[in-house]
Amino acid sequence: MATRIRLKRMGAKKKPFYRVVVADSRSPRDGKFIEEIGYYDPCKNPAEIRFDEEKAVKWIQTGAQPSETVRALLNKAGLIEKAAGK
Repeated sequence: MATRIRLKRMGAKKKPFYRVVVADSRSPRDGKFIEEIGYYDPCKNPAEIRFDEEKAVKWIQTGAQPSETVRALLNKAGLIEKAAGK
């Protein structure tokens, strides 16, 4: 099973926020997921990004591939280097 770390859109029209989830790559964007590992709110200034660091590092080390957007968020939080260092 190929797993992806990606964003799940939540919120109201024109006021989105996103949950960072680990999901099967074949499941739809807002569909079934395996585990929630973070939160991203681009509407706040500055944008709010929160991760459960232990879960995120564990999933990266076990081979889950982050989407491009999530990879940028993980880099901003410093978790890509942390996963590569262990």
